Amino acid sequence: MASMAAKTYNIATVCLPRDMCKAEKNEMATKLGFYRSRRVAMVTSKNGKFSVRTSAGGTPRSVKTINGKVNGVHVGEGTLFGNKNSAELIKDSDIDAPAHSSLHGNFVEGRFVYRQTFVIRSYEIGPDKTATMETLMNLLQETALNHVTSSGLAGNGFGATREMSIRKLIWVVTRIHIQVQRYSSWGDVVEIDTWVDAAGKNGMRRDWIIRDYKTQEIITRATSTWVIMNRETRRLSKIPEQVRQEVLPFYLNRVAVATEKNDSEKIDKLTDGTAGRIRSGLAPRWSDMDANQHVNNVKYIGWILESVPINVLGDYDLTSMTLEYRRECRQSSLLESMTRATASLAEDSNCKNNSINRRPDLEYTHLLRMQADKAEIVRARTEWHLKQKHKLH
Repeated sequence: MASMAAKTYNIATVCLPRDMCKAEKNEMATKLGFYRSRRVAMVTSKNGKFSVRTSAGGTPRSVKTINGKVNGVHVGEGTLFGNKNSAELIKDSDIDAPAHSSLHGNFVEGRFVYRQTFVIRSYEIGPDKTATMETLMNLLQETALNHVTSSGLAGNGFGATREMSIRKLIWVVTRIHIQVQRYSSWGDVVEIDTWVDAAGKNGMRRDWIIRDYKTQEIITRATSTWVIMNRETRRLSKIPEQVRQEVLPFYLNRVAVATEKNDSEKIDKLTDGTAGRIRSGLAPRWSDMDANQHVNNVKYIGWILESVPINVLGDYDLTSMTLEYRRECRQSSLLESMTRATASLAEDSNCKNNSINRRPDLEYTHLLRMQADKAEIVRARTEWHLKQKHKLH
């Protein structure tokens, strides 16, 4: 009995019609994002309600109070049908349509900052049960796209505004830099803030910070530069004045990564003679393509890491990554991943610190290129720190 009393639960209850069968209730629960895991259990009672109950160290900041939502889905107590004054779990008219008010985050700081929460799921972790760099990049991209959609600016393109869609224009990223202080574990909840600002005359800068939702500790910072490209000609374009006026009200003069800590230096080009490791025969799949008909920029990360020594992937954390995008990649392309190691930097007092006040143990330069004509796709630089468990030995 003592152990039972020590365990705490947080419960979110949803009222369902009494005439719904068990299968229908389970289907509705799945649509709302409730699922079984080591921390969440779903309980269905006879009176037509089902409850989401969290245990194993639940706190007042767990499922019930994540801004009213988990993974963008509202949780709370209220009926699903017939009472629009109840908790806005989902609206009647939104069941078969995108429920922007339910599935997205919310604006803070006078609509300049967009905020969204996510749970780190089992398929988003690596062998050490923590989120991967690709997971973080995907979450950043998802938050950015939802920012555009929730702002009311979205056209019919992938993250494009209405004025951009009229002119057949899309955003493309030219450079992104991310610094990771700590990777979240399976089941953790993270809170992501994103905002935009001008980058020169014809670019836009988008920044992010990721917090541990429970502690509010900032665990990741990222900054990126975007330019506009014509969707049909695939050529870069100046920002039309109509587009500039659309996004200008959302510009916020704030940086996630301080200037002195940002990796803004040019990344050296690798060649067959300077690369230490080369992995050939990497082929994009159909599932790697995005809605803009080119390989999703996050996919490049996995290919870049293909030429990193396996012991580095296992024994070190990737704490800083800078990507310079050079050209598009299509499904028919065959790629090569190249890596060159820099000597151990731990003892180098002149080493530039890009990893949030920590000198890296290892640094690598990377190149992803076409295998046939050797045309560059992405240049990259990574910094690595020895995992804590290895430092103890």
